[in-house]
Amino acid sequence: MRDFDSCKDLFASGKMTRRDFMQRAMALGATTALASTMAGQVMAATPKKGGRLRLGIGHGSTTDTLDPATYENLYVQVMGGAAHNKLTEIGNTGDLVSELAESWEPTPDAIQWRFKLRKGVEFHSGKTLDADDVVASFNHHRGDDSKSAAKPIVDPIEDIKTDGKDTVVFTMKSGNADFPFIVSDYHLAILPSKDGKADATSGTGTGGYTIEKYEPGVRTALKRFPNYWKSGKAHFDEAEMLSIVDVAARTNALTTGEIDAMDRVDIKTAHLLARKPNVNIAETSGTAHYTFAMRTDTPPFDNNHVRLALKHAVDREALLKTILRGHGVVGNDHPIGRSNRFHADDLPQRSYDIDKAKFHLKKAGLSSLKVDLSAADAAFAGAVDAAVLFKEHAAKAGIDINVVREPNDGYWSNVWLKKPWCAVYWGGRPTEDWMFSTAYAAGAPWNDTFWEHERFNKLLIQARAELDEAKRRDMYTEMQRLVRDDGGVLVPMFNNYVMGLSTKVAHDTMGANWSLDGFRAIERWWFA
Repeated sequence: MRDFDSCKDLFASGKMTRRDFMQRAMALGATTALASTMAGQVMAATPKKGGRLRLGIGHGSTTDTLDPATYENLYVQVMGGAAHNKLTEIGNTGDLVSELAESWEPTPDAIQWRFKLRKGVEFHSGKTLDADDVVASFNHHRGDDSKSAAKPIVDPIEDIKTDGKDTVVFTMKSGNADFPFIVSDYHLAILPSKDGKADATSGTGTGGYTIEKYEPGVRTALKRFPNYWKSGKAHFDEAEMLSIVDVAARTNALTTGEIDAMDRVDIKTAHLLARKPNVNIAETSGTAHYTFAMRTDTPPFDNNHVRLALKHAVDREALLKTILRGHGVVGNDHPIGRSNRFHADDLPQRSYDIDKAKFHLKKAGLSSLKVDLSAADAAFAGAVDAAVLFKEHAAKAGIDINVVREPNDGYWSNVWLKKPWCAVYWGGRPTEDWMFSTAYAAGAPWNDTFWEHERFNKLLIQARAELDEAKRRDMYTEMQRLVRDDGGVLVPMFNNYVMGLSTKVAHDTMGANWSLDGFRAIERWWFA
């Protein structure tokens, strides 16, 4: 076995020809067929330069811009992943890794963070990266007049300053142990600066690809940047991104060879697409999840026993099988996914239990319950069907759910955060603090359950500033339990990112933090 592995390593590194590998493998006892298969596997797993990737994206709008502050859909997010770098990066295995910052160090209270930049990194324009570029890039999202989508996550920064050409010092308003994760956000691309202002509109970055042509909502042409600082990345010579919003059109383009990869495979037909000889289905399970959010400030959802009755009255496995066709995992009434580092693995999984649902109804002083549940497929694909199934499940416990079919148009402005109980989709967040601060902290603008819990909010502040990983895990485990057992959110399932790839497209372990390998498909993939 060791001799076989040695041969594979030599072949993969280019130190042995395919013919020599075949001969050596057969000398070690492999048949001709096995040796050929082994050679093919090694070649497929070894990144090679060249080719032009054509990527079909199910998003894109004519109002999209090159400014990372405006990124709000997968099309521009993937484009940004090819053209730009951030200070840090969520790696393909979910770990935080260095990108433009080669190292970082906090003060003991996690209030101040010093980031040391890589030297010799070049922008597409030829300018060399320095600390002034980082300060200008972050300030682009700060300030009272900022319209950036990243403003809420940079607001906790009290001050940014340089300490020489290659060091940036961030001072926070309060301790934040997750700050190195925060700076990996897709909006926070490092841009070239001039006179203290970031160049946010030209598309210039330090990423593996230059933007050669950009037609918002239609097409983007990318070309490999010859001076890219990362080794072993940016394998394609060129890439073309196409906005193909219609899933049938995307699927047809993949099966006919007009594109090499697509996102958002129709899960209803994914099994049929997988049968195509030239197509592979790839999927990852990350932080994206579906919820039914109850306003805890509105009767009857202000009674936790009513909330618990509803949480026990839904068959999650049935929803997963019917709505997601198995392309996901069951949820446990909190928003932390299995790919999160502090996911509470030992928290008991809540199940469909009619007796417990009836028990909690009785505790609430009720023998039956009638409630409205607002849903539209604008919330998530299959939301109305999920609500109807939930109605059937809950009926056995004496709960009458009236499914209100809301219009898709205006759902997020007229239903979400307004109706007492509604279907919701969340993309999740890379860290526990980020997710909890966004949607569960008291007073947070997107706290769609209007839930306030003194112990939870105290833990949220403490955990944010705690640098001891073991202590943080204990805090976040307790917080997940509090949301699960007292919160107003019912989380029946986490959805997978399901993608279709040509069989000629190869990749390493695929990142699960976002779709298309954490938005890094163009940089990380190659042709086998």
